[in-house]
Amino acid sequence: MSLPPGTEVLDTTACWALLGDADVGRLAVDNGGRPDIFPINFVIDNQSIIFRSGPGTKLAASALMHYVAFEIDGYEPSDRIAWSVVVKGRANQIERMQDVYNAQDLPLFPWIVSDKPYFVRITVDKVTGQRFRVIDQVTPDASIGWTGAQHPNDRLAVLPVPDEEHHEGAPHLRPD
Repeated sequence: MSLPPGTEVLDTTACWALLGDADVGRLAVDNGGRPDIFPINFVIDNQSIIFRSGPGTKLAASALMHYVAFEIDGYEPSDRIAWSVVVKGRANQIERMQDVYNAQDLPLFPWIVSDKPYFVRITVDKVTGQRFRVIDQVTPDASIGWTGAQHPNDRLAVLPVPDEEHHEGAPHLRPD
């Protein structure tokens, strides 16, 4: 498979470094034969990913169905470089008492006010990543979590769809 010009495949060390610097990612699970994605905060522990969960779909789909994907991405505005890291592996609820105690000592706290007493570990089978330069004709903006200087040749803008509620997590791209 040939990569587009300007795309770099990240080695495993670079992928783990980016994962170690991130606070939040997206967990993809199989929910009864349908894909589901959850934003989660996480920590790295011995080249595995640990997150907390309350009872419900995220816990059941990850810890019972086991095979999951996890993704983080980012943008370096000064260099106009975007990157993405994808982890595939097996998720299991941490149940052995000593392992639960060890997980409780990690710097991993719920971000919302709800009970998240369960810890889940993703044992990584594969980690891959790519880095690429964002073309000059596109200016990622704050509505998708990216910031950068306005470029005089901007041809795409992030705008809300008319008559629809718009929030910063749901940008829409349209040509000017």
